[in-house]
Amino acid sequence: MDKGLHISLAAERVGTFLGLPITNTLITMWVVMAVLIVVAFLVRRSLNVVPGKLQNAFEMLIEYVLGMMEQTFGSRATAIRYFPLIATIFVFILASNLFDFIPIFGSIGFHRGSEFVPLFHPVNADLNTTLALAIISFFVIEFSGILTLGVLKYGSKFVNVRQGAMMFVVGLLELIGNLARLISFSFRLFGAIFAGEVLLMVIGTFVPYFLPVPLMAFEAFIGLLQAGIFAILTMAFIKIAIEEPHVAH
Repeated sequence: MDKGLHISLAAERVGTFLGLPITNTLITMWVVMAVLIVVAFLVRRSLNVVPGKLQNAFEMLIEYVLGMMEQTFGSRATAIRYFPLIATIFVFILASNLFDFIPIFGSIGFHRGSEFVPLFHPVNADLNTTLALAIISFFVIEFSGILTLGVLKYGSKFVNVRQGAMMFVVGLLELIGNLARLISFSFRLFGAIFAGEVLLMVIGTFVPYFLPVPLMAFEAFIGLLQAGIFAILTMAFIKIAIEEPHVAH
């Protein structure tokens, strides 16, 4: 098989550790996390009491995001509480998406018989990764609602028999919509990144010198957009979850 055009929908196992499978997606994720940890450590060491231009720019960016979250939640304390989660989701997804442009995917690997197994696989082009991120967001959203409103009050958003049959049906639809977030979160990110990976591989094979460059810029923008969408939707659904249930008059 041509190593330059290796397209795989699922992650491929490259080994095991203590009986647990190690896939090429998992290896890529470890590399991305290692890079983010090193960058975070270096940034932390370079912080100064009197900020320079770069530090001042990042502080302004963080303050802008916090201000946007404060407007969404209506509370500075709530914005600060959820900022680490929202920022981590955004940075991890964005870094994973941008990491895909390093020319190691499909070119570095080993042969297993006649089959070429790549050592790296794009993180968000694996449905397991996007589903895991969706599950994390889903449970944070639901637990935020429960911890803020209490089990009974939060549950009344979905099971409401006191305000008539219409509100009961609306609550059931809301419950179905909540569960559907697992699918929408995971498949939106997975579909966008996997489609971009396939497109770049095919174009890079047949038109290798000119066309891939603007496409890579476009896919980088899509990666940024998808990271922002995932983070903003998580924030918006948390806001909805912690709101008081509407009472029909």
